[in-house]
Amino acid sequence: MDDQAKPGVKEQVTAEEWKARCDLAALYRLVHMHGWDDLFFTHISMRVPGPDHHFLLNPFGLLYEDVTASNLVKVDLDGNVLPPSSYGINPAGFTIHSAIHAAREDVNVAMHLHTDCGVAVAAQKAGLLPISQLAMNIMSDVAYHDYEGLALVEEEKARLVADLGMKNTMILRNHGTLSTGSHPFQAYLRMYFLERACKIQTMAQGGGELIHWDKSMQDKVFKQGEEGVLNEFFLEIAWAALRSRVDRESPGYAQ
Repeated sequence: MDDQAKPGVKEQVTAEEWKARCDLAALYRLVHMHGWDDLFFTHISMRVPGPDHHFLLNPFGLLYEDVTASNLVKVDLDGNVLPPSSYGINPAGFTIHSAIHAAREDVNVAMHLHTDCGVAVAAQKAGLLPISQLAMNIMSDVAYHDYEGLALVEEEKARLVADLGMKNTMILRNHGTLSTGSHPFQAYLRMYFLERACKIQTMAQGGGELIHWDKSMQDKVFKQGEEGVLNEFFLEIAWAALRSRVDRESPGYAQ
C-alpha cells in the first residue's frame, strides 16, 4: 500500500480516542493563545479512554500552534510509542506525566507550564499567597514539589506523586506550575486560575502592603469555586465554548 492509500490516524483509532486527541490538541492551541507556551518544552497529556493505561503527549520539537489531533504521540507507561511515530516525546514530560497517570486513576488530563509569572511564584519561599480571589479559588488544592533539576530521574516519580497526593494543582519550586482534572476543562480552569493568580501576585508585590486573607476565607472561596469546576453540565458547556474559540482563532487542530 503506498503512502497516499494509508488510512489516517482518525481511521485507525476509536471514536473515543479521536475525541480525546481533538480535546488535547485544542488545549495545546489554548496554551499558545494565552502565551503560556515555552517553545515546545512544556507538556499537556491526556489519558486514552480504555483499559490499557496509554496517554497522549505533544510531539517534541513541534510548536503548540502546529499540534493536531493526528500528530499527537501515544505512549504507554513504559515510554513505548504506540504505534511507531516519526516524532519523539520530551523525556522530562514523560517522567512527570507517566508518574501522574500511573498513580492517579482519576486524572485524565495533566498540564505543566513554565510561564514567567508561574516560575516567579515558584521561586518564592512562601509560594502562592492568599491575596486575590483567583488565588483563593485554588490554593486549598495546591501542592508543592521541591526542585530536583530536570525531571529525568526515575526515582523522582515517587516523590512527585507523594507531594501531589490527591490535590489537583501543584507548584514545582523554581520550575513551574501543574494542574490536573478528570475533564479537559477542569485541568484548564485550574491552570487558568493558578496562572492568573501568579501574575496578579507578581504585579501586586511591586506596590504597597498586601492584604492576606486567613484560612477560613481561603476555604470558603475554594468551596464556592470548586462547586462550579465539578459540575458536569457546566463543564460541557464551558468546554464547548472554548473549543469554539479555538475553531475561530486557531483552526486546523482537529485534523
